[in-house]
Amino acid sequence: MEKNSLMMQYFEWYLPNDGQHWLKLQKDVDHLHEIGVNYVWLPPFCKATSINDVGYGIYDLWDIGEFDQLGSVRTKYGNKEELLQAIQTLHQKGIHALADLVLNHKAYADGKEKFRVIKVNPDNRQETISDPYEIEAWTHFYFPGRKGKYSDFEWHWYHFSGIDYDATNDEQGIYLILGDEKGWADDQSVDNSFGNYDYLMFADIDYSHPEVREHIKNWLEWMIKETGVRGLRFDALKHIDSQYIKGLCEEIRETQGEDFYLLGEYWNPDLSNNLDYLAAVDYQIDLFDVGLHMNFFQASQAGSQYDLSKIFKGSLVEDNPLVSVTFVNNHDTQIGQPLESRIESWFMQHAYALILLRQQGIPTLFYGDYYGIQNGEKSPAYQEIIDPLLHLRKYHVYGEQVDYFDHYNTIGWTCLGTPEHPYGIAVVMTNGDEGFKEMTMGELNAGAVFVDYLNNHSEKVELDDQGVGVFPVNKTSVSVWIDQKAIWN
Repeated sequence: MEKNSLMMQYFEWYLPNDGQHWLKLQKDVDHLHEIGVNYVWLPPFCKATSINDVGYGIYDLWDIGEFDQLGSVRTKYGNKEELLQAIQTLHQKGIHALADLVLNHKAYADGKEKFRVIKVNPDNRQETISDPYEIEAWTHFYFPGRKGKYSDFEWHWYHFSGIDYDATNDEQGIYLILGDEKGWADDQSVDNSFGNYDYLMFADIDYSHPEVREHIKNWLEWMIKETGVRGLRFDALKHIDSQYIKGLCEEIRETQGEDFYLLGEYWNPDLSNNLDYLAAVDYQIDLFDVGLHMNFFQASQAGSQYDLSKIFKGSLVEDNPLVSVTFVNNHDTQIGQPLESRIESWFMQHAYALILLRQQGIPTLFYGDYYGIQNGEKSPAYQEIIDPLLHLRKYHVYGEQVDYFDHYNTIGWTCLGTPEHPYGIAVVMTNGDEGFKEMTMGELNAGAVFVDYLNNHSEKVELDDQGVGVFPVNKTSVSVWIDQKAIWN
């Protein structure tokens, strides 16, 4: 039987640093399976700068909570044994675990090295603002706590393209590391912000170096075998050479098979940039639909002044739904983060309906939206208004989808069902005053009586002999109309 895919991002930025997250995930697997989740995006699980680090300040790829390094054995989320058990428990329920790959940079080196650099303008990395000179910086990674287990590879200055701290002069900046065949990645292979956005933070990994490419290949093979993950989420893709990513994806496909899932974060809301990137990597990975998220953010800010009929304009899911992963919020959009763009509460059910109750793209359920946020940013749990949408997605979002995006404030669509899932849905939402949408559910639904599954509207709608009904919606609300027999059954 066909099944609608659903991903869950199983973390948020302000999770408590208690080392209990992998244990909590294990206990939650039955519930995730029940609500229809079949992909779980795990937080970065390699050793980072400290146990307070969400995981993006990466230190040692080969330490997934096993070695006493940087002050602890565990990561923020727990130890290796707990991680592996959580992944195994997910897979026993048919849920694919995805590892979050932080391959752009490394942080908190074990030692300093001397090498030549040239300082560049932070606002234009192609513009040099110094002559070449020697600095001493933290670029030597030898992982004394791991003592060579799994890999004896040591990172040196020549494995990086840039650094942000000159220890000799106690000065911060952006420094291009000099050497044979060194430099930023080709302009066409990274985002063009700041002239060339190869450099993001910490010690920037140089993927033109053959030792680096071989090391990452070896680590990936080990990590996938060691953990059993069945997919990867690539972090910060717009800062990494796209030709390297293309080749890496080809190698992964060859070793892991076509059903091994690959997903990338290319944080740029411009559709043309996303399409150019997808073409550059031969469409081997899906991308998060940042453009759609920004539409949601703007709609939640603008209220009734936003043209809801254009909510999908410029989105990846509208242009190419086969490679789009849709989302409402994530860890980067939370309050206090550089990409802060959290959806307002009044629009939360609208936004989740727009990704969960449609058949295009793979929707993502964000841990912080579902379970709430207790530390740092205070945010309520929206589970009560999301759960009905998850039920509808699992059992009723099937069949032909027909859109009625013909009004500035009130839009709707229908999913007409299939023989396996005969009870379809009629969705109506507005960001303005109460309204309605006349839509058809087809002759098979002639005379049926529909009710709002979300209980946002109390009326009943009786369809005519052609299956046409007038479906109302309350002010700034969402209603999902379904044959009342589907609820009784």
